[in-house]
Amino acid sequence: MFGDASAANSAAEDGRVTASELKYLQGNNSDDYISDVVDSEKDKLVDRMGEQLLLLADNSEKEARLIRQSLRLNPIIPPAAAPSSVSSFDVEGQKRRGDATTTAATVTTGQVSDRVHQSARALRSTLLTSSQRGSRAALLEMMQEDEAEEDLKKQRKLLKPSTAQILRILSISLLILIVLYLLLLEGTVLAGPPRLPIGPYKIVEAQVGQHFFDYYDFYSGKDSIGSNGYLYYVSRDVATKNNIVNVITETVDSGSMVEIYDDDGAQEVDWLLEDLKFLDELKRRQADEKKAVDESAKEAVESGGNTTTADKSLNVTKNEESDNNATTAVTKNNTASNASITKKNTTTRRHLTKTQSHLEAFNPDPVINGTTTNNNATTTAGNNGNNVTETFVYISSNATEAGPRNSVRLEGRRRFNRGLFIIDLRHMPAGCGTWPAFWLTDEANWPVNGEIDIVEGVNYQDTAKTALHTTKECRMDDVPEGSKTGTWDTAVGIPDKKTGIPDMTFRYAENCFVYDPHQWINQGCVAADLKLEGRSLGVPLNKNGGGVYALEWDPTNTHIRTWVFTPHGRVPRNLRDAMRTAMNEDESTRVAPDTNKWGLPYGHFPIGDGTNCPAEHFRNMRLVINLAFCGSVAGTRYFMDCPKQFKQYKTCEQWVASDPDELKEAYWKIRGVYVYERDWEKQW
Repeated sequence: MFGDASAANSAAEDGRVTASELKYLQGNNSDDYISDVVDSEKDKLVDRMGEQLLLLADNSEKEARLIRQSLRLNPIIPPAAAPSSVSSFDVEGQKRRGDATTTAATVTTGQVSDRVHQSARALRSTLLTSSQRGSRAALLEMMQEDEAEEDLKKQRKLLKPSTAQILRILSISLLILIVLYLLLLEGTVLAGPPRLPIGPYKIVEAQVGQHFFDYYDFYSGKDSIGSNGYLYYVSRDVATKNNIVNVITETVDSGSMVEIYDDDGAQEVDWLLEDLKFLDELKRRQADEKKAVDESAKEAVESGGNTTTADKSLNVTKNEESDNNATTAVTKNNTASNASITKKNTTTRRHLTKTQSHLEAFNPDPVINGTTTNNNATTTAGNNGNNVTETFVYISSNATEAGPRNSVRLEGRRRFNRGLFIIDLRHMPAGCGTWPAFWLTDEANWPVNGEIDIVEGVNYQDTAKTALHTTKECRMDDVPEGSKTGTWDTAVGIPDKKTGIPDMTFRYAENCFVYDPHQWINQGCVAADLKLEGRSLGVPLNKNGGGVYALEWDPTNTHIRTWVFTPHGRVPRNLRDAMRTAMNEDESTRVAPDTNKWGLPYGHFPIGDGTNCPAEHFRNMRLVINLAFCGSVAGTRYFMDCPKQFKQYKTCEQWVASDPDELKEAYWKIRGVYVYERDWEKQW
């Protein structure tokens, strides 16, 4: 202790004691001062040590606090740094134990302060390892990294749910799913299934009489590049001025009337029996043809000749002038082979059951109060009421000085994605160089949205055909057996792309893809009528007074089907009544067409779910009626379809430009076009 005031003042001047310490020494007992100083220095030392531990040690804040508390209870001064006369700060304890080596009277205040600071420095130096003696910035960076790692651990702990939490989440999710299912089930029961176009057919457009042209736009201009016809399509004004479009009402004489059978049930039974009988005969014929082909192939192998099976079966000779001639020979052979089947149908009436019948006009204009109305003219019935009329739309063409003919192309104003399309014809364009068509297309998106040719004639063709044209992935190799009375068109003689040599392999045109390498370009998949082969198109059709064509485009029921009925006496009663009542103001008196009562179609094209042709290939199409000449089809086939004309006129264009009398037969005479769509209903 300081022995006098001057010593205390000297200690204060050299910094060993503070002013407060000096004041304390001057007014208090030195022993009490030493104890107070020791306690104060101990607290400061512990605080500094705690701060260093928080910065340097790899311990948490909780562990640091525990260390600080431990140091306060038992502060230890490293032996190497403590003076020999003082081994502990526990002065009071030494007094109680009677330790004579330490006497408060011999320890000055400055010495105690110096020793405390020395002990703190010594302890701090021992706590610092060699790897921790860096700059303060490095220590702070280490602390920040530790804090970041600790935060990351906390976040991971929060993100990682416990087993109980997982089970709770799964239970809640399962409960939500059960509630949603019950709500959906209740909604289905109350609201029912979604609406689909599966109901009965309802009339959408009845294109008859003077209003016929209201459903179409007249295209004006040259033919498309793809068709390249030898003609000019003209506007309605020009067509009317040139008298190539007209609406005419005619009196139906007895010779134009048809036999109508009164027993609908008997007719439907006969219709189906006749179709089934035809299929049996067709099956036997095809078996005979296959047997003949197999025998021909066997003979070719045994003889060791160079004649291929396909050549023998198709009667292809070495002197053929072109592959097109070979295709013609195939067509003629098919026609001849079908003659044995269709001959009976020509001489016998379709209705096998004997039943009462009567003659009447097939589709007369409506009669109201003894007056016949036809949207174009009014004809008063005779005294006996026998003057029955029918109104027709005429579409033809006329010659020009330049050569190409003026013609008509009607483009429907409504777009369709399904429907039943019916056309009642009394005459269609026919003859060398003609190319008429009644079809569905979306020409701006061809062939992406497809094309369906309902009626299409080329030159002297006499058998009805229906063709589909699409992009890739639309094949007709999954047609149900016994679902149609027709066959597929053939694709024979296709030139090889590299060598140009015709491929005489016999193939059916079952691929609707317009660029299929094994078919003619844009041939598509083509269904050909067999039951009425040689009598269902062109000149023979016109001689029979026309006929009725129908195409059912029904993606919901996964098919496109097509029928032809000629003469009109062979039209099913249901179909006839549907057309006759389509214009009735009272909807309850209209007859809905039922295709299941029409017998088997000649063309059946599976489309939609579960088939090899997605329904999306056909959409957004409109009706087109046109009359073309020559072009990429009729003109290409001119030399083989028109051999007589070819002797005098070497091209189809020269023949058409000569304005022959034969082209007077190139006109449409349409009783009406009827478009139906199925009603939307729920399928329970």
